[in-house]
Amino acid sequence: MTARETDTSTATDTATDTTTDTAPDTDALRERALASLTTARARTTLLTSCVDEPDLTAQHSPLMSPLVWDLAHIGNQEEQWLLRTVGGREAIRPEIDNLYDAFEHPRAERPSLPLLPPAEARRYAAEVRGRALDLLENAEFGGSRLTEAGFAFGMIAQHEQQHDETMLITHQLRTGPPALTAPGPEPVPPFTGPAEVLVPGGPFTMGTSTEPWALDNERPAHPRQVEPFWIDTTPVTNAAYQAFIEDGGYDTERWWAPEGWTHIRRHGITAPLFWRRDGGQWLRRRFGATEPVAPDEPVVHVCWYEADAYARWAGRRLPTETEWEKAARFDPATGRSRRYPWGDADPAPEHANLGQRHLGPAPAGSYPAGASPLGVRQLIGDVWEWTASDFLPYPGFGAFPYREYSEVFFGPEHKVLRGGSFAVDPVACRGTFRNWDYPVRRQIFSGFRTARSEAV
Repeated sequence: MTARETDTSTATDTATDTTTDTAPDTDALRERALASLTTARARTTLLTSCVDEPDLTAQHSPLMSPLVWDLAHIGNQEEQWLLRTVGGREAIRPEIDNLYDAFEHPRAERPSLPLLPPAEARRYAAEVRGRALDLLENAEFGGSRLTEAGFAFGMIAQHEQQHDETMLITHQLRTGPPALTAPGPEPVPPFTGPAEVLVPGGPFTMGTSTEPWALDNERPAHPRQVEPFWIDTTPVTNAAYQAFIEDGGYDTERWWAPEGWTHIRRHGITAPLFWRRDGGQWLRRRFGATEPVAPDEPVVHVCWYEADAYARWAGRRLPTETEWEKAARFDPATGRSRRYPWGDADPAPEHANLGQRHLGPAPAGSYPAGASPLGVRQLIGDVWEWTASDFLPYPGFGAFPYREYSEVFFGPEHKVLRGGSFAVDPVACRGTFRNWDYPVRRQIFSGFRTARSEAV
């Protein structure tokens, strides 16, 4: 948390992971690893060079680390896994391992630690990267699960991109003038397609056993049976969510789970995070700029309880994680579970809003080339989508390469989010990718879509 399925049978009683098992050649793996690591580092550099030193060392929210902690943590994880574990090299800075152990120090405590100052953190991360690229030049992509298909390099690229998203969240939370700029998504005509899509019942293959850089919680591929259901064609928009607000959604207890009602009353929550009413209109703050809330964009910065309450108000519900994945991956014409809604090809700009290309979600109905076979849009990118499901292991789950990546988070305390956001890089986003967080979290780039059972 923070890389190809083709089921050819529509009625199999065993999961068929449809990814081709033809191993990519070594040069292609090396190029993919190099490109992924380089892209991640360029983004890290952008996010840590656009503000001055006080902003790097400050804690902008107790929910987040200082940006300089993330920077050195990225380097430390890369050193531990690529240089020490894969490369068998001597430690460069073993004395800082404890400082940058995410489980040893909660975020609220990290500003009080003797962290590397910005210039030293940059030098350290750069030194680690230089040695890691030397290692990559002669790496063997086999011999162990950690090195097979370059998994360790992919894991580190995904880890850095996940922290880049975390740092972008910190940028959203910081006060002061804007530090980041990016072009907005292209305007699109108002979406006039169907409001919902029927997903047929029956079996499909969930998860993966063969996606080379898939993480442990995405594995293994296994069969799931789903009853027919309807799902929103697009994520819920700001305009739709405003209707919930104006209808007294935050003042009506019956829409809320008991814990959610207690939470919003205790904290005085009356709208999505970063929204405020100004006369007759809603404004929002986005990366230091205040602007009117765009009615056609997917709502973002809502917690699970808010998403659940809206769904109840609308006479609907949140989709389960299984339903979400079937809507995103299942092709009823072939029985296949695709890598992505649009097929097996890696994401391209026409498919989805990813990689911080824009600093916000695109209007609902964008990216028709990225639609699923059933016509569901924007399942990848734009906003993380809350599901009804708790974060639990798949049947046959095995922790790898360490328990703390996923296993320690399993249970009812965390809800699953799917699909990625505009802040997610393609290397850390696929049809099987699972994110999770506490149901009270709102600083993340989270939205949702709703569903209903066919009989309802």
